[in-house]
Amino acid sequence: METLESFRAETRAWLEANCPASMRTPMPEDEIVWGGRRASFKNPDSKIWLERMAAKGWTVPTWPKEYGGGGLSPGEARILEEETRRLDCRSPLQSFGIWMLGPVLLEFGRPEQKAEHLPKIARGEIRWCQGYSEPEAGSDLAGLKTRAVPQGEHFLVNGHKIWTSYANFADWIFCLVRTDPMAKKHEGISFILIDMADPGVRTRPIRLISGASPFCETFFENVRVPLHNLVGGLNHGWTIAKRLLEHERKMISSIGERQRGAEHSLADLARTYLGAADGRIADPVLRDHIAHHEIDARAFQLTQRRAAEEAKGGAPGPASAMLKYYGTELNKRKFELLLLCAGVQGLGWDGDDFSPDERRLAREWLRSKANSIEGGTSEIQLNIIAKRVLGLPD
Repeated sequence: METLESFRAETRAWLEANCPASMRTPMPEDEIVWGGRRASFKNPDSKIWLERMAAKGWTVPTWPKEYGGGGLSPGEARILEEETRRLDCRSPLQSFGIWMLGPVLLEFGRPEQKAEHLPKIARGEIRWCQGYSEPEAGSDLAGLKTRAVPQGEHFLVNGHKIWTSYANFADWIFCLVRTDPMAKKHEGISFILIDMADPGVRTRPIRLISGASPFCETFFENVRVPLHNLVGGLNHGWTIAKRLLEHERKMISSIGERQRGAEHSLADLARTYLGAADGRIADPVLRDHIAHHEIDARAFQLTQRRAAEEAKGGAPGPASAMLKYYGTELNKRKFELLLLCAGVQGLGWDGDDFSPDERRLAREWLRSKANSIEGGTSEIQLNIIAKRVLGLPD
């Protein structure tokens, strides 16, 4: 305990000295740092903050130091999280490499693959995207048809992925491909890494109802991928795919928490639009809804912490389905309440009658609906919970 308290004091002092003042403010969407070969920093302090955290190994605090991590124990990592939260420090780096690919490379990657890719992920030098879903293989992920045919020292890859988030900005893609079309569909899949700069890789953004285009279609036309970019062995990709989905679902479950500070609290917004009596929200029904939501959100945070402690730094396991289901449904409820607070002002789309925050609110409400689809729908999560967590019969 004394050692952890010493670590807390040292961490607090380091953060106080090294986190720029502008990095202790709510994060506007256009200042989020994704890294990569084409990284841009609207706020120069973002680059300073990333460099300092990466040098400390605290972009990936629990990864081994040899791969750019901080080598922290789960207890130390929790203290780091608490201290950055106390100062309202921004996340120095958003990264699918950190959230999804890195953990499976640590578990399944060859030593040379870890050495090549993990330090670049930790430093934000390479931006990754995910190539899982296909037009005819969404919830039935194992029905994918993108082919990778071994030819000498390369795979020849042809196919079509969809819902590849930010693929038009990514440098590399981790991808599920079919390498044995004659095997059972779960047994003929491999997991490979593809450089998006390779000839034959093409992306096309998908415009959403919100007006944004975070998703893309990604096309592979005779793309030559070196055999050494195969992770985990030929036709063994389904095991990796399932593990990565556990990490992805854990990441998605925290989407509401990652948006912390990005908008006014529900209570503050309600007071602004509906007024307050003796400091309390004037509308008692809405006040009750907000109180219930805040209680549920706090209980969920504690459940996430308990799950992380039980995992002891390992893979999240099928419990990630529970976290993903509840976290995304909770986030959708939050945006429903945000719209209720703002009333007709929350329906603004453009024009001078609405503030920038009001024009953004309806778009974010629409976007929140996808939270319970991406990473596996809520219905899929309930099936996983029934079968793999509760052990219910088919």
